[in-house]
Amino acid sequence: MQETRQFRGISKRLAANYLENLGGERTDESGDRIEGDGWHADLSEEKVDVVGSITLTEVTVDFEGDDGTLEPLIEDFARKAIRAGG
Repeated sequence: MQETRQFRGISKRLAANYLENLGGERTDESGDRIEGDGWHADLSEEKVDVVGSITLTEVTVDFEGDDGTLEPLIEDFARKAIRAGG
């Protein structure tokens, strides 16, 4: 299973920390890849225009893994990411 999600208002560093708290480990020097048991996630971030001159950081997480493992992981991660943004 593969799924890509975007989250605004959090940094890539914070997203990596959340994924580590959910059982993952950083597997590269940049910290852009987090691997857990039966899943991995690749992170990227960019500034996006919201309205006028207002910009936010948007983190893209490309999740890949076993269906039974990935679905609850994404739900748990999304809950953490939503709370962080507001």
